[in-house]
Amino acid sequence: MKSSRRKVVLTGGGTVGHVMLNKLLIPEFLNQGAEPVYIGSKNGIEKEMISSTSIQYRQISSGKLRRYISFENLKDIFKVTKGIFDARRVLKREQPEFVFSKGGFVSVPVVLAAKSLKIPVYIHESDLTPGLANKISVKFATKCFVTFEKTLDYLPTDKTELLGPVIRDELSGGQSTAGYRITGFTADKPVLLFMGGSLGARSINAFIRDNIEALTEGHQVIHLCGKGNTDESLEGHENYIQFEFVDEELAHLIKISDVVIGRSGSNAIYELLLNQKPMILIPLPLSQSRGDQLENARYFSAQGYAEVIEEEVLTLDNFQEKMEVIVKNRDDIIMKMAQYDGGFKPETLVGLLLEEEVQ
Repeated sequence: MKSSRRKVVLTGGGTVGHVMLNKLLIPEFLNQGAEPVYIGSKNGIEKEMISSTSIQYRQISSGKLRRYISFENLKDIFKVTKGIFDARRVLKREQPEFVFSKGGFVSVPVVLAAKSLKIPVYIHESDLTPGLANKISVKFATKCFVTFEKTLDYLPTDKTELLGPVIRDELSGGQSTAGYRITGFTADKPVLLFMGGSLGARSINAFIRDNIEALTEGHQVIHLCGKGNTDESLEGHENYIQFEFVDEELAHLIKISDVVIGRSGSNAIYELLLNQKPMILIPLPLSQSRGDQLENARYFSAQGYAEVIEEEVLTLDNFQEKMEVIVKNRDDIIMKMAQYDGGFKPETLVGLLLEEEVQ
């Protein structure tokens, strides 16, 4: 029997950041009477993340969008073309009211297919400057929502709207007692939280392990090192604890942390801003990215929210120098963070999208 719910299609993939917002929106769509269906790649991280939800996952062929000349680009033209036809078949079968795209290379065939079928497309850009997928997709979109106000300068003004960062209530509800219980730490020493993302960050992991004695001399260190990246030789080290990955525990770990150190993906750094946690950002270098993390980090530094160390100059001396700046200016940093009043909750965006299609 056909569902009485309104139906929508979500897409995006390639990185956690291109999937997390969609995952947060899924229960809100269901709560507000809409049935979401996800279109993603056959082997991407989006398939793994969405499999833990109750919604249907439809896979399509997808290629990788590259900014440099490569023979692989020629092969991927055929993959993207096939992906468009795959997506058209899914969209014709599902007949959604609209497509919501979070970006990533898998989203482009879906957006192009939706446009060819005259299905409205809404996209979301988290970073300060649009990624290549969203640069392409915005040409076919009904509206583009952005996180940074500065991003408005890079996109068509008639179809771009500032939303700010997503507010995750579960990350603002951390409890100190739970954080100290999970780690075995106490309130007697300040806590440093190192975050390298779900897969970890090799340079950050190496920095911690090479300087473990100096880092734990005056601090307690929480190290989120990524799946498969734990170091057994450090188990039981005083003032240090490592985790491959945390989920519900993250809010409690953030709560007890005095300074958070990690990459500068927009979702993560805005969550720290909303939790008023001073941070040291070590963005992905240009050799490993398009430069979006460098831009995010510099923007946060200019706002007075963070100190930045580029990966190529990550040394103990540089780290200690940045720590001294944060300790000296801690009250001022937190005051600036407290003045930030932007952001949206997942249910707000879902309501906005569903209302757009009623009008």
